[in-house]
Amino acid sequence: MNEINKRWGMTIDVNRCVGCQTCTVACKHANDTVPGVQWRKVLDVETGKYPDVERVFMVVGCQHCAEPSCVPVCPTGATKQREDGLVTMDYDLCIGCASCAVACPYQARTIVHDKPWYFGVETAQEAYVAHDERVGVAQKCTFCIDRVDDGLEAGLRPGDDPLATPACASSCISQAIKFGDFNDPDSQVSKLTASRDFFQMHEELGNDPQIKYLIETPAVPARTTTDDEHDDEEMLDLEHALVGKRQLFWDMRAAMNFIMGGIGSGTVVMAYLLSFFVTFDSHALININIGAGVILAVGLFFVWLKIGRKLRAPFAILRPHTSWMSREIYAVGLFYLSVAADILQPSPLFHATTALGAALFLYCQGRILHAGKGIPSWRVAQMPIMLVATGLLEGIALLTIIFSKWGDQLPDTLPIPPLAIFLIVLNAYLWRRYNDNAKAWGIGPIDRRILNLITPKLHVIGHVLPLVLFGTLFLNDNAPIWVADIAGFLTIAGGVLWKAVVITRACHMQSFAMGKMPQRGSGKYAAPLKV
Repeated sequence: MNEINKRWGMTIDVNRCVGCQTCTVACKHANDTVPGVQWRKVLDVETGKYPDVERVFMVVGCQHCAEPSCVPVCPTGATKQREDGLVTMDYDLCIGCASCAVACPYQARTIVHDKPWYFGVETAQEAYVAHDERVGVAQKCTFCIDRVDDGLEAGLRPGDDPLATPACASSCISQAIKFGDFNDPDSQVSKLTASRDFFQMHEELGNDPQIKYLIETPAVPARTTTDDEHDDEEMLDLEHALVGKRQLFWDMRAAMNFIMGGIGSGTVVMAYLLSFFVTFDSHALININIGAGVILAVGLFFVWLKIGRKLRAPFAILRPHTSWMSREIYAVGLFYLSVAADILQPSPLFHATTALGAALFLYCQGRILHAGKGIPSWRVAQMPIMLVATGLLEGIALLTIIFSKWGDQLPDTLPIPPLAIFLIVLNAYLWRRYNDNAKAWGIGPIDRRILNLITPKLHVIGHVLPLVLFGTLFLNDNAPIWVADIAGFLTIAGGVLWKAVVITRACHMQSFAMGKMPQRGSGKYAAPLKV
């Protein structure tokens, strides 16, 4: 077959795997991963409740998906997919932004920011096999791509010849892991999937993972798992093998980009819209845009602090055709260039392009979070509109404070109170819809519990009190100016609250899942009697 027609993948026989961890040791030895980093893992999965229980072992790692969600989000092109389907990493191009890590629904990515040693100090062996190029960047299973390529060059057949086969498959003592070309009907993996029942993990997400789990034998039939095997109570246990851990790739530094970015861009957009209702002095509008630009710059500085290879940050402009992070950079570039041009030569055209750049930046932020497919609380379809709506509300809130301090137009001539009331109601509705539909939208019980805890606080701080205060401004032209200040402050605080919580706390990674199981446990899960 032609090389271009190959499609490498694996089958893993759940009935054969004995949980010996030989594959994990072979992977670590072949790839020289540092302490705490394991590209190939074996989960010890217990399911059900006594007496209906079952125990199986599940091998996990990068699934080298046919439709990998990690590839398009990469702003530099460091994560690529070859024509044979293998998803590769260019360590010299990666900036360590972790976009790929939060986009992966299989918890397959790792970023190490230092050099841990197994015995506290560097040994001669660790120095000999050190991979400095992996520090501060994303790393993952490669299906031992060097072994595959070198084997093909030597005329070997990956999957059949051990030297051309990934270390995990070559070392498996029970022959549970098989590697081969799914496009070759004569390969072992093709024959196994053609004759055996199997499942792909999280097939419903559309990644089409190329690790296929075999779950039946002539003596052991397959069964479809049910919701009661892993109920909410069980999936609240962070020690459970299937439960996704809280993502630590994007911390408060990343959250600050969304917080400050929303406030700054929302202020620019709302100021421009208000300029259609009231004649703004051009210099006043420019000054507002300059101040908002400072806010945006603070947020961008924080996200720069977060990336693992800071000097490579300019590489993030390389993928505007697929990456919303790259597009965000172009949007903010349009914004700053327009602000500079507006300062030099004030013009309605530059006012408009400044607002356009800010609006695009705000929308890109919504799409960046939504592209975090590996985080169920982020990937919901409503996430972009939530971030846009919150940014616009934060913008009107900051303008309220600005005009209360440095203008004489609030509330007599500017339509700030009715706009604020509309946006508050919209944001309250969106949050309520997000929280109420969290389970249906695939958000796990741990994150749902966190969302439920902050919902009353968010409604009071960010919705109810600002609604009352802006309503007072709308109905009473003589309301004290401090009412506007408090209304603006509380509104912004509400936006900061939910973004900080969703990005850094209610952000557990997609749990592992077994869509089917072998029928070989106890009680109702016991294997059928042999006749």
